[in-house]
Amino acid sequence: MKQIKVCGLTNNLESKRVTLIPEVDFIGFIFAEQSPRFTQKATPSFGKQRVGVFVNASLETIQLAIEEHLLTAVQLHGDETPEFCAQLPNNILVIKAFGIQTKTDLELTPSYSHVVDYFLFDTKSTKRGGSGISFDWEILADYKGPRSFFLSGGIGLDTLVSLRHFDHPFCIGYDLNSRFETAPGIKNVQLIETFIQQLQHEDSILS
Repeated sequence: MKQIKVCGLTNNLESKRVTLIPEVDFIGFIFAEQSPRFTQKATPSFGKQRVGVFVNASLETIQLAIEEHLLTAVQLHGDETPEFCAQLPNNILVIKAFGIQTKTDLELTPSYSHVVDYFLFDTKSTKRGGSGISFDWEILADYKGPRSFFLSGGIGLDTLVSLRHFDHPFCIGYDLNSRFETAPGIKNVQLIETFIQQLQHEDSILS
């Protein structure tokens, strides 16, 4: 099964329950104040990759968050340059997010390939993510690697059939966020578990 990343957790009971789902591999905390899912306190967790999401934050801000929240990865959702990414700590996974609307939005990826670990392809939006809207995944046929990526943007139960037919060799996982909430930052844990169960079912059919 693909890796599962649940983003937009805060410090509440629902977020804690998400960290206990065995199939969830990455949990994301948004430290960008303009986001409705902004948090200053990350839920404790064990055995998950802890991702801090930042938008044009300073290196000092990111480093302090890494130390305070025991982050193992950072996701950069702003206009961060390859040179900026190269200055992040070597022991931290780096995910660079790109908003995708047309295939020209993929043209920047090669310059980041040597300084990040993963890409995340999301729907292009002024919100910098969390729009709940999908983009045309066929655009990603033009992406040839070499970095693996997470697919994001409007993923929900109703996209399971489309995900089954989306077979990209560099797609390693799915990023779940706004369509698995009862309110911004309040996750619908049962919906996440249902999505994972149905995804596993789809995988068993394909195998």
